[in-house]
Amino acid sequence: MPLFVDAPALQTERLTLRVPEAADFDAFADFCADATTMRFLGGTKSRGEAWRIFTMIAGAWSINGYSYWSVIERETGAWVGRIGPWQPEGWPGTEIAWGLAPAFTGRGYAYEAAAAAMDYAVDVLGWTRIIHTIHPDNTPSIRLAQRLGSSNGGLVTLPDPLSDFRVDAWGQSAAEWRARRTPE
Repeated sequence: MPLFVDAPALQTERLTLRVPEAADFDAFADFCADATTMRFLGGTKSRGEAWRIFTMIAGAWSINGYSYWSVIERETGAWVGRIGPWQPEGWPGTEIAWGLAPAFTGRGYAYEAAAAAMDYAVDVLGWTRIIHTIHPDNTPSIRLAQRLGSSNGGLVTLPDPLSDFRVDAWGQSAAEWRARRTPE
């Protein structure tokens, strides 16, 4: 049962984006333990570290009214990844961030979910600019940002304890996003 009954759930053609639930944790912990997945996300995490991150994500829903959604494959009910609005204290902007489990990459799910999250951020949260903080060597995320219409705004600094991460802020204005998204 979801902790935040009133929190929004989004539906796309193949996915459901919903608030994380306790049943998602095993898949999330596997995601955090995967070296390839975590290469640009701070390195692999133990199950205990994954739990703290997972509960931080869930808690952000209560504090901010938004956070990462668990991305669920509608056909199978499988946990695909986490995508959504992200802006902790000191963050360089209003971000739509993503991360998918390795078994689900290459299917267009990241684009599908990120586009839905960007629509939500612009239409519901009223964000006027969206960024994606991406390491310069993270080619798959750069390609996704480009596909979404974002451009590289250059190097930004994340707040501690992430201040040593090397990331660029890819982004676009809400007006730019509205102009390029598919009309409903």
